Amino acid sequence: MKDLAKTFDYLKQFLTEDRLTKIEHFSQESSDFILPVMDDVYQFRNAAAIIRSVEACAFHKVVAMEEENVFDPSLTVTKGAETWVEVEKMPKNVASLQNIKDRGYKIMAVSLEKNAVMLPDYQIKEPIALVFGTEKEGVSEEVLDFADETLAIPMYGWTKSYNVSVAAAICMYELKQKLMKSDIDYKLTDEKLMKMKIRWAVNSMRSGQQIFEKYLKDHDLAI
Repeated sequence: MKDLAKTFDYLKQFLTEDRLTKIEHFSQESSDFILPVMDDVYQFRNAAAIIRSVEACAFHKVVAMEEENVFDPSLTVTKGAETWVEVEKMPKNVASLQNIKDRGYKIMAVSLEKNAVMLPDYQIKEPIALVFGTEKEGVSEEVLDFADETLAIPMYGWTKSYNVSVAAAICMYELKQKLMKSDIDYKLTDEKLMKMKIRWAVNSMRSGQQIFEKYLKDHDLAI
């Protein structure tokens, strides 16, 4: 933590007072308790809208499992949200899902299959990785077979599915509300929080990555 704090203190000198104030303010609600996972989602507008919704709910990380498609958000749709959301790319396979599970996440597929729990009824008790499928196919059978549970959004009209970006927005918002009303300690640990603030500072600066890497090299650090 000491090295992290010193690194952030060094980077502060390159930030405006306004940007530093915003980093301090918006980082406080950040959480990785809900981890959105994209199951080979490919439409760039949907990818961008998902990034935007994730950031708006302060989850700040997305895992994109890729197979045939590249997760490539449209920057005109994200409205800058990509600056604050970390996208971790993984191959689409069971090993990636197991990797996520080994981090302490319950794997939940957003699907009506397998006796899905309806979102309003879901009682969140542990960190969950919420897997969203493609627009056409939905969540793959591979994911459904691996998932611990499935989660569904109630629909009351003729339409029987939501656009994937809309589904993500609804889930992120509803789960955020559930967390905020609970007694769960869902926010980032001090170490994760500091690492995120460093990433935000770097992304806020022109040539930020080069400045950051030089500082690490000069001080023989690996962060």
